[in-house]
Amino acid sequence: SDDFRGPYAATDLAKFRSLLKTEPNMNLSRLIAVLISSRSTETMSVASIFMAYLIPVVSYGATESAISGKPTFSSFLQTVHPNAALIEVIFNIVQHFSWHWIAFLISDNDLGKNGLNLFKKRIKDTEICLGYTQKLNDKTIYSDVLQKIESQGTNIIIVFANEMTAEALIESAIKLNITDKVWIAGDTWSLDEKLRMKKGIENIGTVLGVSQPAVTINGFRDFIYTSKSHNHFDNAEQQKSCNQVCNCNGVSAEDILAVDSSVSFPIYSAVYAIAHALHKTLQCDLGKCNTNMTVYPYMVLKELRNTNFTLLNQSIQFDEDGNPLFGSYSVVFWNHSGGAQEIGFCNVHSSVDCFINGTEIQWYTEGNVPTSLCSEDCPIGYIRDKSDKCCFTCDICPNGTYVNETEDPYKCNNCKETEWSEEGSTSCSLRSVEYIPFTAMESVLIMVWTCVLVGLILAMAVLFAINYNTPVVRSAGGPMCFLILGCLNLCSVSVFFYFGKPTTSFCILRFFPFILFYTVCLACFVVRSFQIVCVFKMSNKFPQFYRWWMKYNGQWLVIAGAFVTQALFLLIGYSYAPPGPYNETLWYPNEIILSCDININETASSMILLSCLCSLCFIFSYMGKDLPKNYNEAKAITFCLLLLIITWIIFAAVYMLYRGKHIQTINALAVLSSLYSFLFWYFLPKCYIIIFQPHKNTQQYFQGLIQNYTKTISQ
Repeated sequence: SDDFRGPYAATDLAKFRSLLKTEPNMNLSRLIAVLISSRSTETMSVASIFMAYLIPVVSYGATESAISGKPTFSSFLQTVHPNAALIEVIFNIVQHFSWHWIAFLISDNDLGKNGLNLFKKRIKDTEICLGYTQKLNDKTIYSDVLQKIESQGTNIIIVFANEMTAEALIESAIKLNITDKVWIAGDTWSLDEKLRMKKGIENIGTVLGVSQPAVTINGFRDFIYTSKSHNHFDNAEQQKSCNQVCNCNGVSAEDILAVDSSVSFPIYSAVYAIAHALHKTLQCDLGKCNTNMTVYPYMVLKELRNTNFTLLNQSIQFDEDGNPLFGSYSVVFWNHSGGAQEIGFCNVHSSVDCFINGTEIQWYTEGNVPTSLCSEDCPIGYIRDKSDKCCFTCDICPNGTYVNETEDPYKCNNCKETEWSEEGSTSCSLRSVEYIPFTAMESVLIMVWTCVLVGLILAMAVLFAINYNTPVVRSAGGPMCFLILGCLNLCSVSVFFYFGKPTTSFCILRFFPFILFYTVCLACFVVRSFQIVCVFKMSNKFPQFYRWWMKYNGQWLVIAGAFVTQALFLLIGYSYAPPGPYNETLWYPNEIILSCDININETASSMILLSCLCSLCFIFSYMGKDLPKNYNEAKAITFCLLLLIITWIIFAAVYMLYRGKHIQTINALAVLSSLYSFLFWYFLPKCYIIIFQPHKNTQQYFQGLIQNYTKTISQ
């Protein structure tokens, strides 16, 4: 049978039901196999009737993928490929030309919906997007559809619709003067001669299509002309036997031959497949068949599924789902002369393998392949936002990051700590490692000045030792002077560890000796200032305290207490978070500054102790500002402390603004300045008196100053 459509569907089905009735006293059906075309919905309806009897149904027109491979349609076979193969071919065309922004128009039926669903699944994990989809039917206003496509900026339009719908759409596009589009036709209208010859068709853009390849069947033309040469049959018996042409009396041979030749081979192969299956079932050989055997439909079905013969140089076989393992698709282009020119082909047996010769296509863009993008590709060094894979905005990757377009165009990857990148980079570069080596000029100069400091300290210590019993040395602190000079010497050790590549031991020695022994120096000055004030101003007011202070050597207890307290603070803090090498990578993107990291929280106690000692120095120095000249240390100590504070304020300000490698040099200079301040402003004036003013370094001179002070305060 052929078609089941329109108002005659019920009548045709009734006729087929009569064929399914068994003969009297026999369990045999008069129907062995069914050859059918028509739309898929109708095919499914018909096929389901025959399924109960396992009657094989061979279709040369149904393509809906929902039919093939379903248990419900186990006796269904087809000689045309299902929608899935056709959609795969269309997908390959789109992918071949790198089109990303697509409009997909379908007929408002099961076939169209199935095609759209298949295409959506196929593009799910690709860069292809559907910018617009629409079902087309008799009520569709095509002008609205085309205007929406224009507004979406979609240049590629896939029309997966029947011939009548496609004609209405294209005619509307011509009337609306829609230009500069690529139209991809499904196999139902890709060879539509009426549309190809339509006036103005060349203005709508470029039309590509997918079709069954045209196959020349030898003898078919002669058969048609021979059949049509007889206007009537000699007798009714002859007419009954020629059922192939019974309904074609009103159709000319030219009209029959003008029908799309691509549909011929599916019909031809379907008929031959049934014939071969019946031939094998009847055990035919050399023109003889077994006429004594009973043939059941399931027997023919079995042979159909095992079909394997050659027809017009093609091996006719079916897979386990009843789909053909033969045939292919042609890719055609509507040229300017009105022809459907074949520009490629796709084999669809196990997987789709396409060859497309794009150079044969006459693009409306004058030779260049048209593009279809919702958003232009991001510039180098930019990433896409993840809102949509086709319609997106671009954001530049900041410093220290890069984008790898091939792996992930949506992410700015962080460079490694040892690498850097500028804004908008696609790769990272190695950072330069920066530190102050021992051989640098600034390092050498600072270390030389440190050695000079050590030399001066040793020279002053020798000078004070020689003049130990003189009033100047005794008033300066006596043995305490040697402790201060020794601690200044030990503090200077820290300076040497500000240069070279930092290590854990280097970092500890940068801070530990200076903080610890500078604490002792400050404690000595606190005690020295307090002691002078105590002798001249507090001994009469607090005699018991003064006696206790002198009896138990209170000055040494205070110094020892400060030393032990600071040592404990440092040991506890360093045990939790010792200073260590630190790579400064935030301030300079292309450099790694090797420095030492000190935990402010863990060293806060040490800093507070130093601040308290400085404050006490100021207080006691101020209290002794009116003491005898040679005993008045207020100016010297105050100036030393001011220089110390200014030095570290300057360093802190620089540190807030600059973190380059030279910050180590500035830190070393701050330490050196702190040491020189005490040496120059406290010890150097006393050395000057000892060497150049020996008359002031006598007992008589000091007693005279004390007597003058006593007279002054008694008045």
